[in-house]
Amino acid sequence: LSNLKEQDINLHLFNLKFAAKELQRNSKKCDKEEKLEKAKVKKAIQKGNMDVARIHAENAIRQKNQSVTYLRMSARVDAVAARVQTAVTMNQVTKSMAGVVKGMDVTLKSMNLEKISGLMDKFERQFETLDVQTAQMEDTMSSSTTLTTPQSQVDSLLHEMADEAGLDLNLELPQGQTGSVGASVASAEQDELSQRLARLRDQM
Repeated sequence: LSNLKEQDINLHLFNLKFAAKELQRNSKKCDKEEKLEKAKVKKAIQKGNMDVARIHAENAIRQKNQSVTYLRMSARVDAVAARVQTAVTMNQVTKSMAGVVKGMDVTLKSMNLEKISGLMDKFERQFETLDVQTAQMEDTMSSSTTLTTPQSQVDSLLHEMADEAGLDLNLELPQGQTGSVGASVASAEQDELSQRLARLRDQM
């Protein structure tokens, strides 16, 4: 893990997830403060004290905005934690990413949104390369899956399952495709009908 022991990276991951939850808690605290300020606005208006009402209204708006900011940062930190976990799973923790991880704990504990935002910026830059590698791997896996699952076999299995369920399955196939299971079934039914008619003619 590029100079990071597995237990160390797991501890850092825990701290990231803990920070995300702490930011969520701060968001909820701001929500409560917003409600309290709104109640004070109402009381001040009822007393006819508009200057005080305006001050509490400003406080309420400030708390609301702060709540949204904390919530967004929580989601961002949580996403970074997931990406770090992916990097660990894929054994793609780079040396530069390891450096960012090592220096993050103090920043997260500070709950300073500006510092945390800067830290997330550093992480996200490290993930750009990982994104490309992951996309390439997904494309390879997708191509491999497509190559190993011929459409005719898929159609055959669909019809088999439909027959077991007692259902009539009509698959829309691309134009020009021949030899489909649907065509084979229809052909077999036609042959059987022709044989019955022939037997009836013989008996007449």
